[in-house]
Amino acid sequence: MFRHFVNRCVACLAVALTMVHANPEAKCDDLTDWPQWRGSLGTGVANHSKPPTEWNARSNVRWKTSLPGRGHSSPIVSGNRIVLTTAVPVGKKLPPKMSGRPGEHDNLPIDSKYQFIVLVLNRTNGSILWSKVVHEAVPVEAGHFTASLASASPVTDGERIYSNFGSHGVYVHDFEGNLLWSKNFGQMHSKHGHGEGASPTLTRDALIINWDHEEKSFLVAMEKESGRELWRKERKEDTSWSSPIVIEQDGREQIVVCGTNRVRGYDSKTGEVLWECGGMSSNIVATPVFDHGILYVGSSYEKRVLMAIDLQGATGDLTDSKRVLWTRTRGTPYVPSMLLYEDSLYFLTHYQNVLTRVHGPSGKDAPGAIRLGSLENIYASPVAANGYVYVTDLSGTTEVITHSEIPRTIAVNRLEERVSASLAIVGDEILIRGEQHLFCISNEVK
Repeated sequence: MFRHFVNRCVACLAVALTMVHANPEAKCDDLTDWPQWRGSLGTGVANHSKPPTEWNARSNVRWKTSLPGRGHSSPIVSGNRIVLTTAVPVGKKLPPKMSGRPGEHDNLPIDSKYQFIVLVLNRTNGSILWSKVVHEAVPVEAGHFTASLASASPVTDGERIYSNFGSHGVYVHDFEGNLLWSKNFGQMHSKHGHGEGASPTLTRDALIINWDHEEKSFLVAMEKESGRELWRKERKEDTSWSSPIVIEQDGREQIVVCGTNRVRGYDSKTGEVLWECGGMSSNIVATPVFDHGILYVGSSYEKRVLMAIDLQGATGDLTDSKRVLWTRTRGTPYVPSMLLYEDSLYFLTHYQNVLTRVHGPSGKDAPGAIRLGSLENIYASPVAANGYVYVTDLSGTTEVITHSEIPRTIAVNRLEERVSASLAIVGDEILIRGEQHLFCISNEVK
């Protein structure tokens, strides 16, 4: 059920690696890179791309590649290489046992060993360049029946591929497939046994992992080149599936992580908590977005809340302060993360087909709620490019609407394959990971 999140644009590396999350004006080349699950900017937007707005299972598909196993991690792209993760059942079937608490009937049974795999594909033709089995084990938890064992998206800095399989380890490869280092933090035990899904992120110097679960939670930073642990900070949080983001604020690189009790900003060098703000619900899934000093966080489980927080000069506890610019308690996001396009904030109601657009800084409806009548339940986070917003539901149907004063639907595209992963936009192409295939959608079909 919970896929998700993270990082970076090769063209930005020489300037400042972290600016891809922090500054939408950074000169990132989204024509060649989508280095994390929310793109170069961490907002779901590809500013320089002009992808198709119309396709189906037989038209505007440049190529499609059959994928082994099952994974809901989103594709990331560096140059001509696409990276995915997956989990493949192997060996004899085991006597099934349920994961999670007794009575969690919506969880899958654990009935097999799995191989945990990192895949790299050729972006030009979709061929698999290499596939590496990084671990083989019986999973600790199988997760929710809609979930996968490879839900965290990988991240790249253009030199290395960082993949996080949670309880089954962190693995770092070069682009030739050589394993550079790995790390295992033990077993995670998620709320209700629903599975794992928070994606890793990168700072200038470190790989960041959010390890929120039902036991000892923590945030950890590891040196990118060696895996050496730089710092670890305990977190008084239960399970969250929200991925950390990296921002630049007040001349300081910060890591922002949402949790049940607090959303917090950490100093990237030391792990020191710089500021915090309460008010979220439990079961945090949606990853926050950030632009021009304002952080947007949302959740929708036991209660609904969406907040805009002014981080310019922020320190200490911001709860119920004037730093909270506005709050909404209706139509807030649960599984899909928000989309921040120019000064517009888009978010889905829970995981249903109602998309709301507000003016980000003020929170005012612009124009407010929009029902996407062609869609049903939605797990993929919306993406945007070239004046259009793309929303994809679990059936694999994508509704395309205009990013205009009065949004209107211009296309409904049915792929005829289930989709849980968020789309990636790179160059003039869209990469869509279905349950069985990776599709490259393009106006230039060879």
